[in-house]
Amino acid sequence: MIERSVRACQLIAFLALAGPAPARVEAVTDRYDDTFRKYSQRFFGPGYDWRIFKAQAMAESNISMDAKSWVGARGIMQLMPGTFKEIRSRNPEIATIDDPEWNIAAGIYYDRQLWNQWRAGFADQNRRRFMFASYNAGRRTLLRAQQVARTRMLDPSIWPSIQSVAPAVPKWRHEETLGYVDKIDKHAARMDDKGRVGR
Repeated sequence: MIERSVRACQLIAFLALAGPAPARVEAVTDRYDDTFRKYSQRFFGPGYDWRIFKAQAMAESNISMDAKSWVGARGIMQLMPGTFKEIRSRNPEIATIDDPEWNIAAGIYYDRQLWNQWRAGFADQNRRRFMFASYNAGRRTLLRAQQVARTRMLDPSIWPSIQSVAPAVPKWRHEETLGYVDKIDKHAARMDDKGRVGR
């Protein structure tokens, strides 16, 4: 009995001296990293950080092609079939929503369309958050939020203003959208240079 207590104390002392465990890499698939790189470069240019779209896919579906939302969004990038059809009409090579490569390609292409719509007067970090919020809630919702920000004498081109007025914007499930943008930021911050995710 005493011997067992001594061993337990020794083990506790050893663990305390050993310090915290090194950060582990989480089991987030890297299976589609080349696809994220390819379409990020195609639609945003070679200097744009492809990992942000992987972070978006983690927030959308945990990078699962089997994901399907209650409103019918499908695949890794959780695209609505109507949105996919519109994207495909401009990009005939993007063949089917149910193929991982085309699902990712269509999602990043759609991001690019939204990015272009938030051009004037936006710093890149704010612009990126408006892009992702529009992906989640629709651009019109964000335009309404900007209007509320203006009425409160807040700068409508910065994300903290939108966060501040979000509860006052009618017909917006703002907690979902704000959480979505925050989740993307957190996933991106946890990635190393190769897109691996640390805890």
